[in-house]
This record gives sequence, structure tokens and C-alpha cells, in this order.
Amino acid sequence: MSATQTLTPSMKRQRRADMRRNVFYLVLIGIGLVAPFVAYPVFLMKVLCFALFACAFNLLLGYAGLLSFGHAAFLATGGYVTGYLLSSHPALTPELGILAGTLAAVALGAVFGALSIRRQGIYFAMVTLALAQLVFFVYVQSPFTGGEDGLHGVPRGDLFGVISLRSNLAMYYFVFAIFLFGFAIIQRAVHSPYGQVLKAIRENEPRAVSLGYNVDAYKWVAFVLSAGLAGLAGSTKTVVFQLASLTDAHWHMSGEVILMTLLGGVGTLFGPVVGAGIVVSLQHLLAQSPLGNWVGPILGVIFVICVLSFRSGIVGEILKSYRKNFK
Repeated sequence: MSATQTLTPSMKRQRRADMRRNVFYLVLIGIGLVAPFVAYPVFLMKVLCFALFACAFNLLLGYAGLLSFGHAAFLATGGYVTGYLLSSHPALTPELGILAGTLAAVALGAVFGALSIRRQGIYFAMVTLALAQLVFFVYVQSPFTGGEDGLHGVPRGDLFGVISLRSNLAMYYFVFAIFLFGFAIIQRAVHSPYGQVLKAIRENEPRAVSLGYNVDAYKWVAFVLSAGLAGLAGSTKTVVFQLASLTDAHWHMSGEVILMTLLGGVGTLFGPVVGAGIVVSLQHLLAQSPLGNWVGPILGVIFVICVLSFRSGIVGEILKSYRKNFK
């Protein structure tokens, strides 16, 4: 009897689902490769940076069940460290600057996680918000951040000392590669045994504790990983726009990433990407229209409609419909 004949029906369905998912990812990668020839590369890079930020946040909220109101601190930390190093050390290549910013966000996430991870629900959210506000005020006063003026003119430099990133096209493909790298890490983490334990903790933490899992350690690792990927997004964004500002450290940014995640679909891999694309696109379009001063209220109305009409988000509702009709 062949190996194919020994597969159970559930295994065959899983294999077909994996094949469809892989084809879907390949199609999206193909679209990403040709996208800069159709749309403005700088706009696409902004979408990719915020998409990675939202995916990082979703790893914490969607799979560990932890609502953080302080993720802007990690985005800003990555951006400021990268911006400062690249500005003060012209010989430093951009990939090393981005790596340094990411590691700084990881270190900050390790500290924040250790301080907040034992709290739950609204208490966890408030602790992360308080810590993020502390970081915000530190960045306002610190000389290396430029205070309220921020860091301007951060050089893009040459990738590996060879490939110039001054071209928007070259910069786009670098950002696209970083996004794929971050997304692959999240995808692997979610579908690993570690990810299954995270889901179990999210669904029923007391039961996970009774099974012998060190719940705090699992959540701390998720927090640090999420912080590091958020820092990677912030570092990349600083190189793209050659700017690091207090906007990225403000609590509004933490609220914005929550909106992106909930709008696209919390707990889905691709939902935050869709949510980030919608929010960034709306901000771009509204800023060029007479409604430019109403960006915040309009996004707020969209958020309320999303919560009331489709609580699973756009991608979540699509997946629900797909499972209902095809399984």
C-alpha cells in the first residue's frame, strides 16, 4: 500500500489546505515583486513597515491574548537607535543599523515583559501604556533623539557596502525582503508547537498551567519576539523616510496599530497586513482631500463599524465564509 493511500481524510484535507496556502503566498510574493512598477514605491514601503508592525502586535494579541497599549515604544526605539547610529557613524551600513535598532527593541521588550507579564487583562494593558509613556518622555528629553525636532536626514547608505539604497526601487526590494523575513518568523512561530501552547494559554490559561506549562515564560517570549519585530519595523521605517520622530513613540501610534489589527482580523496571519494597507491608504487619500483634518474621526467611525458589523475583521469574516462554504 502506498503512502498516499494510507493518508486519512483529515490528513488529505490538511495537505490540500497547505498547498492552497503555499500557492496563495507565492501569488502574493509575485504581486509584491511587480508592485513598485504599478504604485509609488515609497507609499508601498510605508504599507510594508506598518504591516510588519501590525503583524508583530497581532502575535501578542491574536495568539497570546495580551493587549498591549505600549507597542509604540518598541517601534520608536528601533527607529531612534537606527537613526542615531546611521547619522553619527557614516561608515555603518544600513543592515547593521537596522540590526542594532532591532536588538535595542528586543532588550527593551525583555525588560517591559518582565515587569508586565504577570498582570492580566486591563492591568496588563495599563502597565504597558505607563511604561510606554515613560519611554516617550525619556525620548522627549534625550539629546540623541533630537527632542521634539526628531532625527532628520538619516542616510540610507549602501546595503552590505555594495548596493546603494538611494534608489527607491532598490530600497523597496530591501524593505520587501525584511517584511517577508519578519512574516516568515511569525508564520513559523504560530504553526510550531510553541504557537500551539500560546493558543492554549489564550483560550484557557488555568488549564495550560494545570498541564504543567510555564505560562509566564511562554508569554514573555511572545512579548520579546513581538517587541523585536516591532523594532525591526521601526528601524526599517527610519531608513526609508530618513526620519525618526516622536510620532512613533506617542500613544496614538499604539492605538493605531490596534485599529489595523482589529480591522484586518485579529488572530489571523494576513489580517494585520490588510488592516495596515487600508489604514495607511485612507490616511494617504484623506490627507490629499478637503477632509485632511478629519483623518482621526473618520478612522474612528470605521473602527466602530468594524467592531459592530464584523467582529472578526475583514480577513476573519472571509475565512469564516470560506470554511462555511467549502468545508
